[in-house]
Amino acid sequence: MAGHSQFKNIMHRKGRQDSVRSKMFSKLAREITVAAKAGLPDPDMNARLRLAIQNAKAQSMPKDNIDRAIKKAAGTDGENYDEVRYEGYGPGGTAIIVEALTDNRNRTASNVRSTFTKAGGALGETGSVSFSFDHVGEITYKASVGDADKVMEAAIEAGADDVESDEEEGHIIICGFEVLGEVAKALEGTLGPAETVKIIWKAQNTIPVDEEKAQSLMKLIDTLEDDDDVQNVYSNFEVSDEIMEKLSA
Repeated sequence: MAGHSQFKNIMHRKGRQDSVRSKMFSKLAREITVAAKAGLPDPDMNARLRLAIQNAKAQSMPKDNIDRAIKKAAGTDGENYDEVRYEGYGPGGTAIIVEALTDNRNRTASNVRSTFTKAGGALGETGSVSFSFDHVGEITYKASVGDADKVMEAAIEAGADDVESDEEEGHIIICGFEVLGEVAKALEGTLGPAETVKIIWKAQNTIPVDEEKAQSLMKLIDTLEDDDDVQNVYSNFEVSDEIMEKLSA
């Protein structure tokens, strides 16, 4: 994926997150609870929980909310969430992966399928599009941590595989998902705490789309992200700066 389009798509998601902060906190809390249930409730002994807490802090989630989400994992009357992945096709034949944490698979599947259909897309079988993505670790830093050369040097020393830098938007560091915790820890020692640390689906190749399809795709993704059960949405479409500016106006 071209670095610039990657940043533009990330900026779109961040703008959406800022406008629905309470919903974002709810999703962050759900990930913390699931991570705590999946292992020990101690972030020092649970890598997934440690990453979930780090991302929650990066979004200014209050400490009380974080502590409450961890304690909820120990409760006997709390909800049990299943991790589910949906794969499908959006306008223009673009590939889309949806990750969800749900306490009702039927409800979530019905909502996701309906959203795809209304947007002119189609939900596929598991594995229908994920083969065209790489499951990798992604670490982001703000531009203020330093220039591209400094971040590249730190990333290489930490064991990362790739870096995409933009002097205004910041830096995206890619590594193997199995070493994400180690790389993030090493980078924290040289660059300080990251803005986000997560495992993502990164498209191997992108599909350029025109303004009409871009508008439809963004509406589709926005609707998916508005669903309380949906945690993350990934796609392989690419939007030019000119079109992105029109749609963001």
